[in-house]
Amino acid sequence: MGNIRPTYIKRVAIELVEKYPEEFDKEDYEHNKNKVEELTNVDSNSMRNKIAGYIVRYMNRGNN
Repeated sequence: MGNIRPTYIKRVAIELVEKYPEEFDKEDYEHNKNKVEELTNVDSNSMRNKIAGYIVRYMNRGNN
């Protein structure tokens, strides 16, 4: 079974990918984690990591 992520994590991740598609990498979680930190004002490290992880999954599904 997979993880079910809250809607706000999905919403932020999808908005970032649509707004800055060239900034994120399809396979590099560490790169995406740093970009999420640069482009947002998320204070929590766990929240940043969840958003970066969802971006990787979202992009690998062929959504972008």
